[in-house]
Amino acid sequence: MNPATRLAMHAAIVGVCLTLSPQETSGQPAGTNTQVATATFAGGCFWCMEPPFDALDGVISTTSGYMGGETKSPTYEQVSGGQTGHAEVLQIVYDSSKVTFAQLLDVFWRNVDAVDGGGQFCDRGTQYRPAIFYHSDDQKRMADTSKERVAVHLGRPVPVQIVAAGDFSKAEDYHQDYYKKNPVRYKFYKWNCGREQRLEKLWGKRPTQ
Repeated sequence: MNPATRLAMHAAIVGVCLTLSPQETSGQPAGTNTQVATATFAGGCFWCMEPPFDALDGVISTTSGYMGGETKSPTYEQVSGGQTGHAEVLQIVYDSSKVTFAQLLDVFWRNVDAVDGGGQFCDRGTQYRPAIFYHSDDQKRMADTSKERVAVHLGRPVPVQIVAAGDFSKAEDYHQDYYKKNPVRYKFYKWNCGREQRLEKLWGKRPTQ
């Protein structure tokens, strides 16, 4: 789907879907065993990346946003139009004592088309490229290893980028938790984009998210 068509679809829908480097998170109660960490993934439309990570015990928050470009504080219109070099990403804050980065990587791979580097599903362009934005050397090492394993499993090259995390720009409020706020419109978009159908072909049948 070209950027103009996708933007029009989204506008219509909205108008009417490794160890990690720890960081402090304001508003998060401090627990003696809590180990707060951050992970950032790009897997096409960020609306569709939120549900599988929100379902994990130990995930504290998920935030849709933009990373990997040059423009400061980009808007959705700029990013989706391919004007900034950013990718749509999901930034995850989690308790690493409850959920590991290896588990997050597994969820990531099973929610992207790992053999498609030109976008994801109906969304085409570098703004929808799949990527792992690492926050530490250990994160990079684990991501590289997991990518090699996925390539062997699928029997094809995996053009998923593994790059250092940069500045994160939070997406507009209406994008946050879109699948919860607008479940019918979200499911309509996801189905018409072919995401679940393609993931089932790659990874097999799984629970609907």
